[in-house]
Amino acid sequence: MKKSDRKSIISGVKRVIIKIGSSVLTDKKGGLSESVFDLLAKEISRIKSRGIEVIVVSSGAIASGMKKLHLSRKPTEISMKQAIAACGQSALIWNYERAFSSFGLIVAQILITHDGLADRKRFLNARKTLTTLLGMGIIPIVNENDTVAVEEIMLGDNDNLAALVTALVEADLLILLTDIEGLYNKDPRKNEDAEFISLIDQIGEEIESVAGDTLGRTTTGGMITKIQAARTAAAFGVPTIIANGKSESTLADIFDGRDVGTIFLPSKKSLRGRKHWIAFTLKSAGELVLDGGAVKAITTLGKSLLPSGIKDVRGKFDVGDSVTCVDEEGVEVARGLTSYGSDEIRRIMGMSTKDVERALGYKYSDEVIHRDDLAVIEKR
Repeated sequence: MKKSDRKSIISGVKRVIIKIGSSVLTDKKGGLSESVFDLLAKEISRIKSRGIEVIVVSSGAIASGMKKLHLSRKPTEISMKQAIAACGQSALIWNYERAFSSFGLIVAQILITHDGLADRKRFLNARKTLTTLLGMGIIPIVNENDTVAVEEIMLGDNDNLAALVTALVEADLLILLTDIEGLYNKDPRKNEDAEFISLIDQIGEEIESVAGDTLGRTTTGGMITKIQAARTAAAFGVPTIIANGKSESTLADIFDGRDVGTIFLPSKKSLRGRKHWIAFTLKSAGELVLDGGAVKAITTLGKSLLPSGIKDVRGKFDVGDSVTCVDEEGVEVARGLTSYGSDEIRRIMGMSTKDVERALGYKYSDEVIHRDDLAVIEKR
């Protein structure tokens, strides 16, 4: 990619999501670093002065709580993590308020759970709240609601959360700030011969395999979750940049179009709005195995999924649940909202639509998943 191409991408950015990892916000002792908050506030204020709206997705509540409670190791129990986050959240948001107030900027705390985003009405309400705050010139500071989330509904990491917020508010760029320069072909902390990768055109299995799993003392997910977040944003048609948040001029360099960090280009075919929500925000409740004809019909011909193309049903789910559609080799090809429950589909799979009512004694629709409720997952 030429420098002019980066500049072209950045020049079109009107709204950006900046995710800041715990490794960026903490000092060597694991506590929150006030000087880092001051630097970030300074850089973000400059971005806002360009007329760009900024939403910050921040980690750090658990790291802050660990420092406050004098803990040296992050616990594995959900309840302990929740308690630690509750202790640390106030210090985290106070640091943002203190730092941004020096530049005359106001912040607002937004706590989100996967359960909240999975409900379409609440998803849209969250979007309205965030866009209203942006319209008022306020900087939303978004975090997962660790204090009430349980394992089934936790987003799992703030990289994933940042990608979902990118789609939620229809941002133009996702920036993931961490404590290394970007993506390497090996973990640079362990391998001196690690090579830096500045551009990713497509995210495939090879890219995921080199990401590894670089978990830290206070972090969750490592580089692999950043790759997954970049894929989610790419499917929405949004580029992602992974860069070093510890460097003083990283954000300034990015918005000057300089070759900083690793940039992931967006998909040429993007999912927008409701279909992106179906594909990436909802949790799949089961699987439908499709034959070759059905795969072609939904992926290339834009058709609905009919019972005749279904070969197997995996899991138990109800009408309206999100399900994953896979080919006969187990490769995911789509996600959608089903018009029938799993038990019903087992009774009608392989049948012609005209036989559905005879088999069930009723018929909701001809389609198991209507094309309007079906999001094709692009192979990358």
